[in-house]
Amino acid sequence: MGCLVSTPKDTGGNRRRPGNIGEVSVFIPGLRIPKAVDFSQALGDYLSKSLVERLSALRTRIVVMAGQEAPTITRTRRRTATQHGGSTLADLLQALEDYLPVLLGLVKDGSPLQHKVQFVWINQEDDDEETAMHSTWYEVLSVLHLMAMLSLSQANLLLLPRISADGYQPKVSEESRRCCIDVFLKAAGYLDCAVRQVLPQFPSELRRKLPVDLAEGVLRALCLQALGQGVDIQLGLAIDSTKATLAVKRRLACEMVKYWQQAQDNLMNLPLSNGWGEKHRLFTKWKYIEAKAAAYYYHGLILDEGNTEKSHGMAVAALQAADEYLKESKKACEAFNLAIPLSRNPPLWGTMKFLSEKIPKDTSSKVRINRDLYSHEKIMETAPTLPDFALALKPEEYGLPIVDPSWNEENTNNG
Repeated sequence: MGCLVSTPKDTGGNRRRPGNIGEVSVFIPGLRIPKAVDFSQALGDYLSKSLVERLSALRTRIVVMAGQEAPTITRTRRRTATQHGGSTLADLLQALEDYLPVLLGLVKDGSPLQHKVQFVWINQEDDDEETAMHSTWYEVLSVLHLMAMLSLSQANLLLLPRISADGYQPKVSEESRRCCIDVFLKAAGYLDCAVRQVLPQFPSELRRKLPVDLAEGVLRALCLQALGQGVDIQLGLAIDSTKATLAVKRRLACEMVKYWQQAQDNLMNLPLSNGWGEKHRLFTKWKYIEAKAAAYYYHGLILDEGNTEKSHGMAVAALQAADEYLKESKKACEAFNLAIPLSRNPPLWGTMKFLSEKIPKDTSSKVRINRDLYSHEKIMETAPTLPDFALALKPEEYGLPIVDPSWNEENTNNG
């Protein structure tokens, strides 16, 4: 049903692993890069010359562009084009979208052609350098993964603060933030499609042999990360809005905790031991702790609006928890940035810029006021439980495209 060849990491230097990936607002695990395949040798006896040439041309374009873009995508860029003929993230994404409907002809109606071509991709989070499979579904899964990673790369570029026209603190415009939410939802849609529509096509034995980059847990975690960062932006917009209530902000912060908690859970038992994999795990840990700081802060402010000793005591405990999580998040952030490949934070902005200033100040103030009013024994020493809200942000609906019309007239010789 599809054979697999994996190359250990000590057999060559094909994997593109930069030592430093620059400023990171959105972590993109190392991009999986396709290697060239010979469609004519594998399919020449079964398909028309024109269709074989079309498949070859579409995929060759992706191989060339991905090879050019990969070293620059994994390093921060504040521009959208590279020196390689002006190719962009959008161009590569379009090339993948053009390829997918033609590629899907190989699996149409369960065609045995789906096992004729050996597709090879360079792995990043997996210990093996690369994985080759005689499986078109492996190619489809790899294409969707790359489409999602390109979207996350685009989101990272959108969220890098720029010096504003007035020359003050670097910031991200409201337009960029709103656009970025759409990009996150699109990335989540590609990943959700990969889990729901593509992974079930793999026989269980072959599925177990997929590189960890394409493991269901990694795909689900990346989907949840995209949604979690989308909610983070929504919270930042709510903070900037005079109309958003404390209840709205608390709900967003609590939802963000759940997204990051679930992302962590999906990565928990996976062998993410090499550089990219460990950095991926550290990123989700950092963002989870950061989200808890925000959630406890807003929960504390709402509790403090109560008129009882108990509510004020719970408020103090929640705010103290927020302050502790804020301190812990800074350590988690440092651990993430120091993990190979090295990275650094962009100038602080948005939700965390606001909370980094407000949490220590408000915690100190509320603790002092409430401890003056109530005895120490009546203040809760453990943080109250956060409210549990249903997750509102969902992936953009994305389904595999219909097979390209060129296959309708194709007479294949499946013998």
